[in-house]
Amino acid sequence: MADTAHAAPDGAPRRDFLKLVTGAFAAVGVGAIAWPFIASLQPAKDTLALASTDVDLAPIAEGQAVTVMWRGKPVFVRSRTSKEIQEARAVPMSALPDPATDQSRVQKDQWLVLIGICTHLGCVPTGQKPTDTRGDYGGWFCPCHGSHYDTSGRIRKGPAPKNLQVPGYAFTSDTKIRIG
Repeated sequence: MADTAHAAPDGAPRRDFLKLVTGAFAAVGVGAIAWPFIASLQPAKDTLALASTDVDLAPIAEGQAVTVMWRGKPVFVRSRTSKEIQEARAVPMSALPDPATDQSRVQKDQWLVLIGICTHLGCVPTGQKPTDTRGDYGGWFCPCHGSHYDTSGRIRKGPAPKNLQVPGYAFTSDTKIRIG
């Protein structure tokens, strides 16, 4: 005599188990196929390495400026003289098209860190080299369309609508900064 107490005549428990196993295999298969595509959307390791840039400030003399690259953009790092700092702080806010105090644009008075891209059409202003034209206000000058920036990177004259942007940066020591 067959044992009919443990098996339903229509095989329902076995069918439910097979559906569960088949669904689980399908989900694992879809995940295995989709994972390489999902992983390819992550930034490459060389791109992640550019997420921050360390700059040694020790070799930069007072009044000198250097340009470093960060995320494919030029970043101007200038060791300002006391005269440049005084000039930047003496400007009344009413004279600025995009008002910002000098103190709000620097972490330490001597060091000015700016993204070196003109806010008008994305040109790179001159003023980093001692022989460059620095414009009417002693900062930077964009020769493409005539924007003049002061010693704090604020727009003073010309078509640029905004000040030169200050990137996120932090002092990691007295003579080093990390941009980004």
